[in-house]
Amino acid sequence: MPATNVLANLFVTIYNTESRRKSSCTIFPTSKIGTAVLETLKKEGYIGGYERIEDGRGGKFHIDLVAKIVKCGAISPRFKVKKDEYTFWEQRYLPSYDRGILLVTTNSGVMSHHDAIKQGQGGFLVGYAY
Repeated sequence: MPATNVLANLFVTIYNTESRRKSSCTIFPTSKIGTAVLETLKKEGYIGGYERIEDGRGGKFHIDLVAKIVKCGAISPRFKVKKDEYTFWEQRYLPSYDRGILLVTTNSGVMSHHDAIKQGQGGFLVGYAY
């Protein structure tokens, strides 16, 4: 059965694996936005690293976890956010002001909301992690 929301599957698998205190997980199928989300999570220090394995059936991600994620999830529908509205969405999805990140897809690619604020860009909310 095909996955209907690849990003939701990615976040749920990471969260369930972290809650079971495992050190790695495998997620399939892959996507370009999934790669960008994992790269942002790696840059922010929430995962140790990831590897994309091409198997001819959509590919797999093998992710090394560092036991830093308490909660993560996809945001659906993808809400449009302006460059000065990030505090509203932080209050809605994150537990406190400087804890966690919102993942935003912008014209410059997927980035955390901290980077989007620095660059003065809006976009669409994709997910959150803390």
